[in-house]
Amino acid sequence: MAFNRPVGIEVAQAMVQSFWEVVLAPAFTPEAMEIFSAKKQLRLLQTPGAWPLSANGLDVRSIAGGFLLQRPDDDFASVDQWQVKATGHGPQPVVEDLILAQTVAKAVKSNSIVLVRDGGTVGIGAGQMSRVDSVEIACRKAGDRAKGSILGSDAYFPFPDGLELAAKHGVTTFIEPGGSIRDKEVIEAAQKLGVWLFFTGMRHFRH
Repeated sequence: MAFNRPVGIEVAQAMVQSFWEVVLAPAFTPEAMEIFSAKKQLRLLQTPGAWPLSANGLDVRSIAGGFLLQRPDDDFASVDQWQVKATGHGPQPVVEDLILAQTVAKAVKSNSIVLVRDGGTVGIGAGQMSRVDSVEIACRKAGDRAKGSILGSDAYFPFPDGLELAAKHGVTTFIEPGGSIRDKEVIEAAQKLGVWLFFTGMRHFRH
């Protein structure tokens, strides 16, 4: 279990009811430490305040016969820069859920599809050769929680089939960078389906 904020007594009390091996957090309160101490096999790791994103501004990948140096994917397009390409029949999605969906999609590699609803991730599909396969996995993992969810994608939809499949499972909002030669078809499909479609203008897809 990993946290991006200090862990206090209430969280510790809830966690000791289940089995955990490792808990990572930037800090633990003394009360939380005392509660966790009852779990003899539990390891607590305090993380640094800020993780280094790369070594000297470069991301190093090994390839046959050498290395590939590239800039790290450490940018994120703010919501106010996104373009609304289709307006859904339902209410405008919550901004916090939009940000969460795209933040998680950026972190999952690759061909990532992330479903978010009510402030939590409910389904993830990734590692597939086809984006629509990732959609199918995410929807299957989410089950009924896919209804009314927001879908975040690390790269564009090359065909409308991904939107159409997710919409059948009840997904009402889609976020993708745009940039496909078939963007027009995807936008038209979203308008026909009556779902929200946002283009961020920033691609995060990578292997």
